[in-house]
Amino acid sequence: MDRRALLIGSGLWTLGSSVFGAPYAASLSAQASQGGVLLIRHASTEAGLGDPPGFTLGQCSTQRKLSQAGRDEALAIGAWFRQHRLAVQSVLSSQWCRCQDTARLAFGHYQDWPALNSTFRGQGQHEQQLQLLRERLRQLPAGQLEVWVTHQVIMTGLTGAYPAMGEGFLVDANGSLRAQGMMRPKA
Repeated sequence: MDRRALLIGSGLWTLGSSVFGAPYAASLSAQASQGGVLLIRHASTEAGLGDPPGFTLGQCSTQRKLSQAGRDEALAIGAWFRQHRLAVQSVLSSQWCRCQDTARLAFGHYQDWPALNSTFRGQGQHEQQLQLLRERLRQLPAGQLEVWVTHQVIMTGLTGAYPAMGEGFLVDANGSLRAQGMMRPKA
């Protein structure tokens, strides 16, 4: 049985919730204002799992893309950051177009970082990529906030938790999950 099934069966996993257990009572924005890394799973995509056979990085026409709902979600993520006046020092993204588009729509800019690339179905080098993420986490100056736009498999590999599309996981220097939730501005 996979970790997601165990979490669902135990009642500890809640989709799109800011609660993953007792330690996550504080809001995502309040925790993020104190610094750390906010991992964001790319926003909602067209139907499918993974990418079509023969997809190519750098050629968005060959990859699963954001849906219109996903583009709207990415814009809402940016509005949420502005509403909460969260100062982001850098925005790093997977090289997959759906991650880049999420970052661009939410923040207007990003820098590619291959360590955030998907390792779904044996792509990439999962353990080496997670090691690079952990190294950067340990080097992040206290109080700084970075955003990493990535994929479910990377977020789950780092934290053990399963994110919804567009969900954010705030992690500390050890990669421990401090808070999670959907980033939607209040009306």
